[in-house]
Amino acid sequence: MKSLKKEFPILNQEIYGKPYVYLDNAATTQKPLSVIDALTEFYKRYNSNVHRGVHYLSQKATEIFESTRTKAQSFINAPFREEVVFTKGTTESVNLVANSFGRAFLKKGDEIIISAMEHHSNMIPWRMVAEQYEATLKYVPFSDDGELDMESYRSFLSDKTKIVAVGHVSNALGTIHPVKEIIAEAHKKDIPVLIDGAQAVPHTKVDVQELDCDFYCFSAHKMYGPTGVGVLYGKKEWLEKLPPYQGGGEMIDTVTLDEVTFNELPYKFEAGTPNVADVAAFGAAIDFMEELGVEKIAAHENELLNYTNERMSSIDGLRVFGNASDKAAVYSFLVGDIHPYDMGTIIDKMGVAVRTGHHCAEPVMNYYNIPGTIRASFAIYNTVEDVDRLVEAVERAKQMFS
Repeated sequence: MKSLKKEFPILNQEIYGKPYVYLDNAATTQKPLSVIDALTEFYKRYNSNVHRGVHYLSQKATEIFESTRTKAQSFINAPFREEVVFTKGTTESVNLVANSFGRAFLKKGDEIIISAMEHHSNMIPWRMVAEQYEATLKYVPFSDDGELDMESYRSFLSDKTKIVAVGHVSNALGTIHPVKEIIAEAHKKDIPVLIDGAQAVPHTKVDVQELDCDFYCFSAHKMYGPTGVGVLYGKKEWLEKLPPYQGGGEMIDTVTLDEVTFNELPYKFEAGTPNVADVAAFGAAIDFMEELGVEKIAAHENELLNYTNERMSSIDGLRVFGNASDKAAVYSFLVGDIHPYDMGTIIDKMGVAVRTGHHCAEPVMNYYNIPGTIRASFAIYNTVEDVDRLVEAVERAKQMFS
């Protein structure tokens, strides 16, 4: 696939006197000009609140806003538009479900199943509601290669289990979890399942009907879109059962001094003035991915991951974390006993951006007894030359610390 860097203005610059190589895509992807233009176009021509105005700008803003909802529905193959709820991102989507589900369904002695590999965004909300309602949180363990112990998972499922919440792809190790099997096993006992899809949606074609998940969460900023916008998909029957997460404007139907009735889906969960401009830009990001084809994006990234494995394998003292048989384009590593922050700083000075630390998955690092890793993660605009630059930077850093 030809390089797409020219479509991403931020990549067409030098950092520390070197052409910029950006390999921190699991944290956030860069934005193509089409997305940036959609954002500025909204503020130049259509800026207004949505749903509540009869004037021209409000009608146009509403049309743009709701067209993105339709695009998101199609992108994940949700059956109904009202099953697509706009949030600030994956973190808010998980918090919404955790808090609303807890209020409606959790009591003392109930159990919640997550994995020990979760991003903090899909761990801390469940810990908080478990403490609030005196429920028990059970963690599915994982192997040295970074694969979930499915036998343990099946043994955890019981009549006490009220919900399962797991990531689709590990942000720290790149493992693609067998979520379809996880969902099917839970459904045998009529247990709902939430999937954190933040790391999956940018790299694999997600079909929520095929998965049969009850909730699916993802963020725009990891799929070439703006920050501060995300989606909670929920089956209608579950969203209708859950109480609102926040109160305010838009989420109500009628209000008197004595009584309130709530709005229909999805607006019951969209209190207050939404991030209309970034939702408009999110629509452009979905268009960008659809035009390229998610399957082509994934194939390109997997080629880069394989090339990285080949090129990095010659480095003495290299330790790679996350060797699952099914893996996304995330490469986490250490070299010898060099601290990841120290090596990451040198790599940065070489004009290459990588992520260092525990990647909001501290229990994973504790399992391996390490302070963190250096993580290179790939996107559609990355090239084999970017990988060569990474290898050069790692080798330079190793020499400096040896």
